[in-house]
Amino acid sequence: MCQNLKKVYVLNISVLFFTGETADIIKQNQTSMLLSEGSNATLSCTYDGYVNSLHWYQQKPGSRPEFLLLIMESNRHITKVQNKRVDLLISSAKSSDSALNYCALEPTVTRNPATL
Repeated sequence: MCQNLKKVYVLNISVLFFTGETADIIKQNQTSMLLSEGSNATLSCTYDGYVNSLHWYQQKPGSRPEFLLLIMESNRHITKVQNKRVDLLISSAKSSDSALNYCALEPTVTRNPATL
């Protein structure tokens, strides 16, 4: 018996920001993922340094990136921020979920902004 399974391709991109003399680094655990339609997946970002917020964007083929999610590190109500790791959950994947997913951070400026 042959089954016709649709595949969902998810590509993750890491973004690096430099702030002054130090670097805040953000990494995604997997750079690409192949899913069967209807399956679930978790995209994870880990980061070093101090940040104001973490952003998730999605870019579908032929389109510009679209904002998905803003997470404030200082928000105590967000339980998925643990050990400087943030997860983006994809449930019941569809072929229309095929996209680039960007994880980006907004660094905290620790110096006097007037000197930057």
